[in-house]
Amino acid sequence: MAANRRELLGAAGILAAGQALLSEVVGQERNPAAAVADRSSNIKITRMRTFWVGPAVFVRIDTNHGVTGWGEIKGVDPRVSKPLAESLFEIIAGENPTRIEHLWQKLFRAHRDIRGGPFMIHTMAGIDIALWDIAGKLWNTPIYALLGGPCRDRIRVYHTDKAKKVPPPGVFEHSGNPADIDRIVASIKSAREQVGPNGTVMFDAHCAIPPATLIQLAGALKSYDLLFIEEPAVPGNIDVFKRLKEKISIPLASGERDRTIFEFLPYLQNRCLDILQPDCCHTGGITSMRKIAILAEAYQVPLAPHCTAGSLGISASLHVAASIPLFLIHEFYPDNQGFNMKGITRMSWKLDAEGYIGLPGGPGLGVEVDADRLEEEAKKPQSYKWPGRTLKDGSIADY
Repeated sequence: MAANRRELLGAAGILAAGQALLSEVVGQERNPAAAVADRSSNIKITRMRTFWVGPAVFVRIDTNHGVTGWGEIKGVDPRVSKPLAESLFEIIAGENPTRIEHLWQKLFRAHRDIRGGPFMIHTMAGIDIALWDIAGKLWNTPIYALLGGPCRDRIRVYHTDKAKKVPPPGVFEHSGNPADIDRIVASIKSAREQVGPNGTVMFDAHCAIPPATLIQLAGALKSYDLLFIEEPAVPGNIDVFKRLKEKISIPLASGERDRTIFEFLPYLQNRCLDILQPDCCHTGGITSMRKIAILAEAYQVPLAPHCTAGSLGISASLHVAASIPLFLIHEFYPDNQGFNMKGITRMSWKLDAEGYIGLPGGPGLGVEVDADRLEEEAKKPQSYKWPGRTLKDGSIADY
């Protein structure tokens, strides 16, 4: 046995000497072992800049390699999200931007008393999107390629001639009357006539229709009139969603007001939503949205992402949609000036005759940002007004 050990040690020494000789002969640049080194290991985050323009805050993250990433914060008061992003930069300054999951966790778990919630998660989303943009640009590839590659060749979107979503007809009292039901049914039938029997119609209840009225409305429709009813109830009480699911045969979809896997899990466990609608800018960015998709896949629930963002947020969401197996349809408003200020950002897309667009471009997000124009716009006075609705009697309404 001792002789065998001596032979093994001697063989190991010869092998090591041979490897050293091989490296010396072929040179480090041709050594396969050297080629697998992480060439981005010395990249560091050096600076963050934030720009408040319109309803959004744009985030720019710079690195010592000259690679810049862009993100977008929306859906919360920019007077709060802008300084919050600047404060959170303290946590990621000097870090390697390609350690995206690590940095997401570092931000999310930085303070035990303020983790979660819309202001923190929406702000984190802008940072996360910018980090993915950096990673894609660093490796000169679209983000969906870093997420495992595309699961589809094109992405179905709405609104198009083939797919329309009927908006909510204002706010409701705590119950409905025949005129309310008739008005919604007429809008849905009109949309169906526009898209034809092979088209897609959705209805957005927008959390504004009381559960009893929504049940009445569903009873006045055929189960196949709609692809889904969106936001059937205000998030917070899962039993309300369970009650609606028991009474309504039309598929139910929701999720734009929910954040991270922890808020989506109860819907799946209680089987009360047929479709999840995370918003990439609301739920913590690309990192979090992909986790929600994987969680939903285990329950055979597809995603129909909510997306009322600018080009940066739209592209981020499309990259996730391209990479996941269970996907239904994507909200898409690239020309809506309420979300996109013309001339600041630009993404390439083309709608085909069937209501699909191609996969998002690259590298990174594939969005061009006119930094000079953005800076000019950010210098102008910006304003924000809290929204809100009231009922006829003056009490506060959901909307």
